[in-house]
Amino acid sequence: MLVPVTTSVWGMEYSVHACPKKHRAEAEAMFPGLDVSDLLVIPTCQRTKMDIIQTGEKVDEEKDFCLERFMDFAKKVTDALAADGHWADYIDPCSGLSMVHKDSQSIYGEVDALVTLLNYQTTNSGCCKVVLHPQWGSAVYPASLFTKAPVDALRAAVADAERAIRAADADA
Repeated sequence: MLVPVTTSVWGMEYSVHACPKKHRAEAEAMFPGLDVSDLLVIPTCQRTKMDIIQTGEKVDEEKDFCLERFMDFAKKVTDALAADGHWADYIDPCSGLSMVHKDSQSIYGEVDALVTLLNYQTTNSGCCKVVLHPQWGSAVYPASLFTKAPVDALRAAVADAERAIRAADADA
């Protein structure tokens, strides 16, 4: 782990990891032609107001709320990295597809990544595997970013995104 679990805007947690060998084939399929030997994986987790294993309108609204927050954060971070000449991308948590480099239809497994990268546990809910956050249980919304930027450049992009989000949202 290059950066331990850190709390960011809106209480979102993130950490930074070198792409483990176990996930390199998946990363290569997601990002065709990219040398993933120095790829960084940045999983994020947002605490949800309810257990998202449940179904219904309130759960759907909570997922949409978390999705909007992640997309805002991820776009700001990846745009800042790209502006500095670094390769970066993020995953649409709804589809599992990359948002910037769209040359692949490979799906990224958020749950499996959290198991490998942070040793989180899982449970089954019907046919789905659900990640269990060590403090929040299944009241968690996971989503990931990727970059080939140096860790210091990533930290600077995250700090810029946090400043911009806090300037626009007093609750951040």
